[in-house]
This record gives sequence, structure tokens and C-alpha cells, in this order.
Amino acid sequence: MKKTLVASALAAVIFVPSVSAIEIYKDDKNAVEIGGFIDARVINTQGATEVVNGASRINFGFTREMSDGWKAFTKLEWSVNPFGNSEINYNNDSSIFSSDSDEFIHNRLGYVGLGHDTYGSLTIGKQWGAWYDVVYNTNYGFVWDGNAAGVYTYNKADGAINGVGRGDNTVQYRNAFGDFSFAVQAQLKQDSFEINELVPSAGPFQATEQNFMVSGGLTGTNSSSVTTVEYNNTYGAAATYNATEQLTFTAGFNLGEFEATTSQGQKFTETDYIYGVGITWGGFDNDGLYAAANFNKNEYHDTDNIGRMIPEAYGVETLVSYKLENGIRPFISYNILEAGDAYQAMYGGDVFKRQFAVAGVHYVWDANTVLYIEGRKDFSDFTGSEEAAMSISEDDGVAIGIRYTL
Repeated sequence: MKKTLVASALAAVIFVPSVSAIEIYKDDKNAVEIGGFIDARVINTQGATEVVNGASRINFGFTREMSDGWKAFTKLEWSVNPFGNSEINYNNDSSIFSSDSDEFIHNRLGYVGLGHDTYGSLTIGKQWGAWYDVVYNTNYGFVWDGNAAGVYTYNKADGAINGVGRGDNTVQYRNAFGDFSFAVQAQLKQDSFEINELVPSAGPFQATEQNFMVSGGLTGTNSSSVTTVEYNNTYGAAATYNATEQLTFTAGFNLGEFEATTSQGQKFTETDYIYGVGITWGGFDNDGLYAAANFNKNEYHDTDNIGRMIPEAYGVETLVSYKLENGIRPFISYNILEAGDAYQAMYGGDVFKRQFAVAGVHYVWDANTVLYIEGRKDFSDFTGSEEAAMSISEDDGVAIGIRYTL
């Protein structure tokens, strides 16, 4: 079934779970809507209990009717933190590379585009990457994100650097033909940042290159030298096939290349890539059974919990829920991101296996108000020299909260 323009050019571009918006103005040419949610939670994890912000946000969408069936549109979204700062860092809103910060308001999305029912949509700006189409289906837990699908890269940031999450400077085209839809994108940017050099013999690029890590991640190194990393354009694509009203298949990839220069002038390049598939049954907000899973393989795509590059890994995410007619929705999810033998060889035998399960109950009081409790049990394995530092953000936990959607 051919998607309407609003679906293909707006909702698909903002491919996030539980999109909701209120139309606040409309005439024969222009429309304005406001959306977002406020989420407050009490969480116990990492030996502390705190009130924390649940990635609250506000957004505005503008649509304008043009000639010959075209529409112009734009979306602006900001994260808001109305509850104060927290010492607990447990999800993808706490990394130095995230768009989020300790400020009350900061940018999450911002793009402008053109769309047509036949010719599809073209958007430019900071927007959800095509890769998210492949793996969004397991990202419905409120408290603990699925951090194994390759979206929130560079230790749980927002995926802006390599365009798999809320990618910066992205040009994206989308269209749909019957039950098949697709997205292709290019991230056109010139990023440069510095990272600390460690012991050359233990480097992630084997004996010929220096080991490096994202600055701010690992403490206690006695190296004062830095490596400069240039991360330029990235490219991605995704396809979605709605086999039935209930069953959906997804597949896609994302790739880029970065170049690094050590303090000694040595230059080298590596390719960052990820590819994978997903399968979904039902709709998370619909009554009845919802089940989803995705799988990915990647190289030089992410960092471990202290900022060291992961040379290769695989990730699996799964989620099963059942929404009752009374609004109660229990769910359980399982996630694993495991680095391969190359990681152990590069870091003196250290192990990286992020593995955890989340179970919870949502009470959907109405479509826009949800009370919830979620618990996380960690099964990770970080055996090695940095086990204590690696384990801090992967602790067990429990949280209760309320999400009020506009």
C-alpha cells in the first residue's frame, strides 16, 4: 500500500518509537504541530537511588503545501532536562559524544525537506539514520536502551559521528513502492577530534599502528601524546518489507572511513562498517503480541566502556511484549554485544561482552500517559585489566516512572 506523504516524508524520517504530536495550527497551506514527552523516573543502580530525567524532549513540525503535489516540511527537536543533573550514567544520554548535555535544553534533531506521494522525500540536516530503520524494533524499553544494535555508538552516544543514530549533516532520500520501502543517505561532514595514545605494542591496529581511545574515557594513562582522528563522510541504506499486516523484515548497512595521525606523524585509515537484519511481529502499541529481533556484524564501529575502539563485534537484540486490553503491557528484552578475538589480542586478553536482560511492566493509562517499572539484570563479562571501570555503567538496576506524552 502506497504510503501517504505525511507517513513517508514525516513519520518515516522521524523513525522513532511511539511518535505523537498535536496539531496546533492548520490552514489551506500551512500546518504546525507540537510533540514530545516529559519522563521522570526514580532509579536505583550503581549503589545509588536518584530522581533522573528520562530523555524528555519537545519538538515542532511545520508542513507547507506546494505546487504539483509537493510539500515542504521541517522538524526541530530539543532534549529538555527539567529535573536537575544526576551522577548516575546508565543510558545513551550520558556520553561526551552525545548531543545531550547538562544544560536544560539542547539539540536532538533539526532538518528540512521536500516530499511527494510519488517521488518520495528528500531531507537535509540532523535526523535519524537509515540504519535505525533496521533495528528500531527492539528499542522500546524506556529506561535501558538496547546498546547492542550499533545505533548509540562511541560508548552510548547518539550515533551522530557515524550517522547510525541521530546523524549530523545528513542528506537522506526515502520512498515506498507497495509493501516495500527504502532509505538511502550520505553524511557529508568533516569531523576532527583528538584521542589519547596508549602503549604502541597493544594497539587496535596491531603492531604497525598506535592504540588509541576516545579522550575522556580511560583515566590513569601516563601518556601525554594524542592522536588526531579525522572522520569524514559516511553512507548508509536500509530496506523494509511488510510481508503481512503483522510481519515485517528489515535489512541495511552503514559505512565510513576515518584517518588518524599519531603524535609521531604516522598516518593510517580504517573502515567503519555495520550490516544486519531485523524481523518484527505486530505493533508495540497495539493490543496483543509484539515480538522483534535484530542481528548485526560490525568493524571499527564502536568503542568499549572506557573508550577503546572495538575492531570487530556482533550484536543481537530481542524484545517480546504483550499488551492486554486493560492497558497493562509486560515485556522482556535480551541484548548482547560481544567483541571478537581481535579485541582480546589488541588489549592484552581483555574481554568485552556486554550482555543484559530487561523486564518490565507498562501501564498504558491512555495513549499519552504511561506508568512503568523496569528492572535490569546484567550478565556482562569484562574480564581483564579494566574490569572495574568497564562494569560501572552496566550494573543491575530497577526504576519506576511516568511518561507524559504531548
